[in-house]
Order: sequence, then structure tokens, then C-alpha cells
Amino acid sequence: MNNYNAPSVDEIQKGMLNNIPGNYDKEVGGFTHDLSKTYALESHQIHKGIEEVFSKLDINNFQGEELERQVFQKKGLERKRATFAIGELLIKGNGIVPLGSLFETEAGTQFQTVEEVTISIEGSIRVKAAIPGKDGNVPEDCITLIPITIQGITEVTNPLKTYDGFEEETDESLIERYLIEIQKPATSGNVYHYLQWARETSGVGDARVFPLWNGDNTVKIVIIDEEKQPASEELVTLTQEYIDPKGIDNSTWGAGYGEAPIGAYCTVVSAVPVVINIETVLVIEAGYSVTDIKFSIENALRDHLKEITFVENHISYSILSSKILDVPGIKEWSELRINNGTINIPIENYEVAVLGSVVVDE
Repeated sequence: MNNYNAPSVDEIQKGMLNNIPGNYDKEVGGFTHDLSKTYALESHQIHKGIEEVFSKLDINNFQGEELERQVFQKKGLERKRATFAIGELLIKGNGIVPLGSLFETEAGTQFQTVEEVTISIEGSIRVKAAIPGKDGNVPEDCITLIPITIQGITEVTNPLKTYDGFEEETDESLIERYLIEIQKPATSGNVYHYLQWARETSGVGDARVFPLWNGDNTVKIVIIDEEKQPASEELVTLTQEYIDPKGIDNSTWGAGYGEAPIGAYCTVVSAVPVVINIETVLVIEAGYSVTDIKFSIENALRDHLKEITFVENHISYSILSSKILDVPGIKEWSELRINNGTINIPIENYEVAVLGSVVVDE
């Protein structure tokens, strides 16, 4: 959409003076010049107002709360809020761990128990981060502190990393969902309706819809999370329950108790990961270490894989090569293998590429 640019004061006055007959005195300080200047100043403010109003015709010019108001008023969309990371702790000792008990990492990230559990020598307990957002996603064996003593409990750790902590939806993502609603109208349970429902779930970054995948009245939705990674079991369940809850023994499945219409059997699954392993021999500039280069390559490739997820149907050997060569400190590579080969890696509609190992040698 073209923007409207308000003319400057000088441009307005110049146009006015050009339209005044030449027998009038137009020199600076004269009556005609000063009068036209006064109007140009006031007219410029009017044009600036028109410019601002015109900018509001383009959803891309909105930000923050103003954007939220616009998309809610026009399409009923709401920004997806940040989610709490979840996980499981291994507790040692003998005692009762009450609901809401606190555990902590060395860096100060706190987790609360979401159940009460009696521990006898050793046991597990489910927790969620005290504060929403991706900072709650911590590696394994990081939650080791008990900030408030729990009688009889002596030791804690998290054998597995915590997960599903996502930041509040960005303006870019909200605008993208809004444009999907505008450009691909969702009506009467069509494909776009299922896409909309899936992406309304907090934590879902994108989805693909496969109608009639298992016969009449069946729909499959393949989802990925906000980080463009395979969705967790919990996120799959959350999305399934929102669109078409299965209930006990599938008692409610297809019954219209979710967003999906009656008689539509919707199956939500996670995208299947395709691990992309990189091995490369590089010529590195002076002043750069292999460790730093490896870290930069990993970040560059993760960003690239995010950009092409659910967009491209293959991982391009040549593009990955260029992404590596764009990393500061790399002169060239003498050897590059992707999944032990030098060809493109196909990615099917139900798959998502995830970065595996990156091995860098000089």
C-alpha cells in the first residue's frame, strides 16, 4: 500500500506563490509572501493529520496495544500470551513436597510444583516456571537449589530440560495471523479455519492442514512450536483439546465440543524432525577461534532453518554453504557435508528440519 507523504511548508508555499499572478510582490517580507507562509504553516498541520490517518489504513503501521486493538476490533484476534515452561524434577529425601513449592537454578530461575507429592527416598514431581517466557527453558541438571527449606527433602535436580516456555506473540506474528484471516477467509470448517484454530493456540508457531487424510470427515493438522521445532506432547494435546477434544476412549471426538464442527474428526500431531548434521573443514581468519566460529555457524543455520520451515520442501546444500561462508571469520571451506553428503535434503510436508551436530575442523 502506498503511503501518503505530507508536503512540507516550503512546498505548500511554493505552490501557492506559483499560482499568484506575477504582478504581485512575492518577495520575502512582502504581504503576499507572509500571508501565503501563514497558510502554508497551518495547511501543513492538516496534511500531517491526513498522513497519519492514511497510515492507519495499513496494518503494518500499527504496533503494541494499538495493533492489538485493531486486530481485535476487525477480526476478533487476540495476541497469544507468554507461556510457562514445564518439566519434571527428581526429588530425594523423605517428606511431603507441597503444591507451590519453589526450586531454583544457580542463575535464579525459579520453578513451582503443580502438585503435592510424598517422597520416600526418591520420587518425581511436575513443575512449571514461576515466570512465563523462554527463560524458563533450562538444560538438564540445572534446577538444583531449594530456596525455602522443605522438611525431609535433601536434594533436587531435573534429569531432562524444561520446555514449552514461549515469549508473548510478536507484532510480526500477530500481523501474519491477521493477514491470513483477511487473505484466506476461514468459513464453515474449511482448511483455513483449521489453520486459524491451530495457530490460535499459545505455543504453536505454524501448522499444516491435511483434509481427508484418513477418509471422509477426517482432518490432520501437523504443528510446530514457536521456535519452529517439533511440538511437545503437551502442546499437541493442548491443540487437540482446543480444536477437537478426544476425551476418555474418544468419547467426545468429532462431537463438536471443540472448535471443529460436528462430524469432523481432527487429529493433531507434531511435525516429524529431520535432523541436519553438518561437518565442515574451514579456513579461518586470524583472531577467530574454532569455538566462536562453531557457535556463530549454529546460530546462522538455526535462523535459516526457522525462515524456511513450512516454506521450502528441501534443505539446499548451496544455500547452507553460503550461510556458513557469510559467518564473520571464515575465509572459505575446503570440505562441507550435510548428513554425510553433498546434496539437498528433502523435507516432506509433515516434517521439520532441526539442527543436529555441527562439527568444525581447520
